[in-house]
Amino acid sequence: MQTNYAELLERCAAAAFATSFPQDGTFIKKTVKGRRYWYFQSSTENGRTQKYVGPETPELLAHIEHHKEARDVERERRALVAALVRSFRLPRPKAEIGNAIEALAKAGVFRLRGVLVGTVAYQTYPAMLGVTLPNPSLLTDDIDIAQFDDVSVAVNDRTPSIVDILKKADGTFRAVPTMHGGRVTSYVAKDGLRVEFLTPNREPDTDSPRALPALQTDAQPLRFLDFLIYESEQAVVLHGAGVLVLVPSPQRYAVHKLIISRRRRGGNIKRDKDIQQAEALLGILSDKRPYELGEVWNEAFERGHAWQQAITEGMTQIDASVRDLTLKVANRTRKILPQIDLMFDDRPPAYDFDREAVIFHGK
Repeated sequence: MQTNYAELLERCAAAAFATSFPQDGTFIKKTVKGRRYWYFQSSTENGRTQKYVGPETPELLAHIEHHKEARDVERERRALVAALVRSFRLPRPKAEIGNAIEALAKAGVFRLRGVLVGTVAYQTYPAMLGVTLPNPSLLTDDIDIAQFDDVSVAVNDRTPSIVDILKKADGTFRAVPTMHGGRVTSYVAKDGLRVEFLTPNREPDTDSPRALPALQTDAQPLRFLDFLIYESEQAVVLHGAGVLVLVPSPQRYAVHKLIISRRRRGGNIKRDKDIQQAEALLGILSDKRPYELGEVWNEAFERGHAWQQAITEGMTQIDASVRDLTLKVANRTRKILPQIDLMFDDRPPAYDFDREAVIFHGK
């Protein structure tokens, strides 16, 4: 499974790169605060234009090197997607969700460092990790996309307006104004599909939307989101010929779900889904990515009292065996979670009559 997925990811990345940057242009680099960023420069009747490519990485340099050789072999990619879905029963989004994500990808939303979050991102993890995840936790009718607002300013590039992009997937999409002066953070289609834009809230809590200039939309600020979308990873949404997106790392997704499960205002259904997703990923990542999970768990736990309280409360809701595996990879003992009582196995107690004591075997 993972060999096929790795091949699909590589081909989707090459195809997305080739589609975004035509042959008649050149790649140029700029240094900002000691870090190199690449742009694609081309000439039009209105003069020269520059398009943001991304921060310099070995993978990006390889794409630039092979840019002229890259061709979108769409039929082969479609075959790979079909094989992954059919042979390994991997999840794929509903057609309307896939169409909307594909339109957003083609417009450059993920190239400009928008990050797909929520359950649609969670659907990409089975292929990424080579595992099966519980089916009820994979269902959704929403698309959530997050971006750091300072990144949105810094990239110096922009997509068309979001409503125009989404109308290419479904002509019934419309903007939904908020109560904050009509500013728009979400878009809804006639069938109920909702696309919402989010951004980290690193200041005192506020509902006031913030602008994402690169995506030409406003976004709802949320706490803890900076932790989630930091160090995002490339993934493929299994729709059509595969859609290249950015998603949170699965270890950050799992810990973030633990945290927000205790802060949900949407009722028990959403809270239960958060815990389902967190528990499933924590159990898998304790084996697949133990070092990364331990590092991220400790990063969150050390961010202060509010974070510790949220994580502790979330940990009380997951299966005891998964909880203990998570604590083990984080190199933590159970005493840091005072709300959690000891559990005992089924062995009968041992009576020590000399000491007038009963001995239980704790887990």
